[in-house]
Amino acid sequence: MARRPYALWRRAGDLVVVSGQLGTIPGSDPLTFVEGGAPAQLRQALTNGQSVLAEAGASLADVVKTTLFLTDIDQFGPCNEVWLEFFDDPLPTRSAFAVAALPYGALAEVEFWAHKPL
Repeated sequence: MARRPYALWRRAGDLVVVSGQLGTIPGSDPLTFVEGGAPAQLRQALTNGQSVLAEAGASLADVVKTTLFLTDIDQFGPCNEVWLEFFDDPLPTRSAFAVAALPYGALAEVEFWAHKPL
């Protein structure tokens, strides 16, 4: 997990908001990214996000909105393949952005908004 001056997740009523997750190996210090480019990093970021959601009492099935950040928009197609490994119908809504850079040199980052009543 990234060194952070922010909360990994916060609850606001029935919403659980998870901060952007990177494709780092949990517990690695210094931070170590999985190998295999943006799709592999996205797979790990989604896995890391699953863990944070579980900590908050939610799951990927509760996710209603995501935001995907990629440093190379040409990886959007391959990352969509990874996306479908994690999300079933109904798929959450999603925005995707190409960005110049991500923290620690990451290639992909994803944030989650879940609806999980108390």
